[in-house]
Amino acid sequence: MNNNMKYLHRNIDRYLLEWKQDSDRKPLLVRGARQVGKSCAIRHLGESFRYYLEVNFERDTNVAEIFRGKTDVHDITEQLSLYYGVPVKPGDTLLFLDEIQSCTEALHSLWFFKEDYPQLHVVAAGSLLEFALKDIRSYGVGRISSLFVYPMSFDEFLEAQGMGGMIKMKQGASEKHPLMDAFHKKLVEQFRHYMLIGGMPASVAKYTETGSYTKARRVVSDLRVAYIDDFSKYAGKVDPDILRHTLISVARQIGNKFVYSMTDGNYRTEQVKTALTYLRDAGLIIPVFHSASNGIPLGADVNIKFAKYLMIDSALVLDFLGISDDIQNHHISILADTAENLVDKGNVTEMIAGLEILKYMSPHERHDLYYWQDTKKGNVAEVDYVIPRGGTVVPVEVKSGTKGSMKSLYEFMSKPEKDIRSAIRCSLENFGLFTSPACKPIYVCPLYALSNLCGDFALPPQDTDSDSET
Repeated sequence: MNNNMKYLHRNIDRYLLEWKQDSDRKPLLVRGARQVGKSCAIRHLGESFRYYLEVNFERDTNVAEIFRGKTDVHDITEQLSLYYGVPVKPGDTLLFLDEIQSCTEALHSLWFFKEDYPQLHVVAAGSLLEFALKDIRSYGVGRISSLFVYPMSFDEFLEAQGMGGMIKMKQGASEKHPLMDAFHKKLVEQFRHYMLIGGMPASVAKYTETGSYTKARRVVSDLRVAYIDDFSKYAGKVDPDILRHTLISVARQIGNKFVYSMTDGNYRTEQVKTALTYLRDAGLIIPVFHSASNGIPLGADVNIKFAKYLMIDSALVLDFLGISDDIQNHHISILADTAENLVDKGNVTEMIAGLEILKYMSPHERHDLYYWQDTKKGNVAEVDYVIPRGGTVVPVEVKSGTKGSMKSLYEFMSKPEKDIRSAIRCSLENFGLFTSPACKPIYVCPLYALSNLCGDFALPPQDTDSDSET
């Protein structure tokens, strides 16, 4: 590990440490797109061990021979120890198998570590891991654990800049105890920075180090090129050009129902569908499924004909949309503009809200996101997200500023078959509360405080006597 590079602490660190301390742990797969910080987090965990042994199957292709045709993991680890000159001792050594998708035999070996060498801490990662897992009929159900990693959340962005106190401040706020105006404005300002810089760790690190938007954005542009270059690795499965055109189409259609025909290249619908599947497996896009939202689970009412797609990072979307070509003027317009005109390109604000909701969910499984839309012909009513809370469906409406129509949300809340008891409006307003025309509470959650909606958060008790107004 490069000790000169400052490590940016991540929420995943806690879950990795819990895995380390679990006496009944299984070999761990850390999953996510390339460059979201998987390897760095594992190396950081490695610092808590006496010995750390990292195997990178892309960088050192010869090491795959150690795994070939073998199922005796004691023999495998003994040879790895001799090859790298690092002791392998249960409880003292972390064995990290990186880019494991490049060695199918190593992926298979994880099954046997659980059964034959459970005392050893073994963790694996890979940027194109999902493709390798699909090619294996069974990769060890019940014998392997997974953690899913995404780009940095807004809370992690604040932490990287030494603003942990601001996180505690907003976590303690509510509609009854909103933030002081000075703190609110400071968080709005930081959220604007986050929109531009995004959550890719390399971009955040560059901004934290230099304070330069331009240098941070150059990192993102390089990442965009690297992702597109990666498409050549899918050759034989799908045309790289279709992947590139489809990813650009996703960027252009952020916040809207995805229309296959809007993808450049005159591709057939089935070709674009296939490309979307590969992009999702690569971790580059995240679907938001339409749900009738008649109850929990939301996935029981999905209409597969309606889906939106998010890209994994706001700065990456802006780069695909060509914002990097005029980054100086664009970052000035975002940072200096009024809250009402924060950003409207590609509905980036709505996308960030969805990503934030996802990032604060448990990383032990891959979660789906849902939205609601009235599918009746001629009706355009739509609610950005619907989430499960307390056994009920809670609609979440996202506004990029401090104003905006709530007509669709009101319509959704008024439907008796939905049994909607409360709703959330995410905007650049301070914490607050008002009532819908149906006399149901709508809690105002600032965009910078979406972490308050997840984890152990519970919606505040409904205050039917509230006289708050819009």
